[in-house]
Amino acid sequence: MIRIWGRTMSNDKITRSFIYESIDNFDAEKFFMHIQRLCHSLDIPTPVILKTHINNYVDFNTATFLPRDFIESIDFDKFIIENAIINK
Repeated sequence: MIRIWGRTMSNDKITRSFIYESIDNFDAEKFFMHIQRLCHSLDIPTPVILKTHINNYVDFNTATFLPRDFIESIDFDKFIIENAIINK
């Protein structure tokens, strides 16, 4: 199971937040699909995903997207995704 916490930040404050869950295990091939669904849930455009974003997520469990990573205009300073661990 994969859980990704996505949040948008403006002036160092969280403006939107959502935890995306999927029964799939993490796979770099499906990374774009998961980010696309997360962005749809947050009602933001999907960023351009580079290999660096995938590597940062795999190596450090987090990746940051800046305004230059979006083709459309956005109303936030950065979009951060993080591996979410939920204790039950």
